[in-house]
Amino acid sequence: MPTKLADDKQLKLIANSIRQNIIRMLVSAGSGHSGGPLGMADVFTALYFHVLKHNPKKPDWDERDRVFLSNGHICPVMYATMAEAGYFPVDELLTLRKFGTRLQGHPHNKALPGIETSGGPLGQGLSIAIGAALAAKLDNKKHHIYCLTSDGENDEGQIWEALMFAGANKLNNLTAIMDRNNMQIDGHTEDVMPLEPLRAKYEAFNWHVIETDGHNIHHIMDAFEEAKAIYEKPTIIIAHTIPGKGVSFMENDYEWHGKPPTQDQATIALKELAHERKQLLK
Repeated sequence: MPTKLADDKQLKLIANSIRQNIIRMLVSAGSGHSGGPLGMADVFTALYFHVLKHNPKKPDWDERDRVFLSNGHICPVMYATMAEAGYFPVDELLTLRKFGTRLQGHPHNKALPGIETSGGPLGQGLSIAIGAALAAKLDNKKHHIYCLTSDGENDEGQIWEALMFAGANKLNNLTAIMDRNNMQIDGHTEDVMPLEPLRAKYEAFNWHVIETDGHNIHHIMDAFEEAKAIYEKPTIIIAHTIPGKGVSFMENDYEWHGKPPTQDQATIALKELAHERKQLLK
């Protein structure tokens, strides 16, 4: 297994590299999602470099923790993180969305080792993760199930059926992580379909709820550690994030939900991220 990192500076540098690679991938592909992947880079860094029990050289290792990406459109951040962790060469990231690639526009578990399930239709990934968590319990397995979701997915009725099932079955081997960036493809979540009071709703479905700053890596790691200590119910970490984080002209602009930067925009974005990296190295 890779060494688990706990140093905030190291992890922030990894997150910065992931963000730079996301920009390179998207401009090379000419299509894809920018806001969500950039916003979740810190969470994915903490997950793959501090939390997970996994082996990039043996992605099918039976004792590995399982990661399910329900909001499959943010897969650029998952691919960039997996490459950084050693699942496949970083150079392969530039094949995103191209003919014959393993890095499809939504994750495909038959194409790339380390992808647990195919993603695309929003609202279904949590149900799949819950099935995996229940199966692990029935088989007396010790691995943990992690499911990444978006706040917009909570518009789907299937999410609430899944929450009821997980709470009723006390699936304490399941941790969901919500990208709470308050935006979806056509605007702000609270304008499209208000979700608040979100914490109270999850608690009413018998989930343990942790809220955290999705860009403070130390707080993110603490949230994952707290989740491991909960034995009587499933846990959701509501990670408050900024879509487009790290690129000034993308931050908090829902129009960047589903489009890539142009070459000129990518040059500006990479310059900003390179400056951030320089500041981290001081």
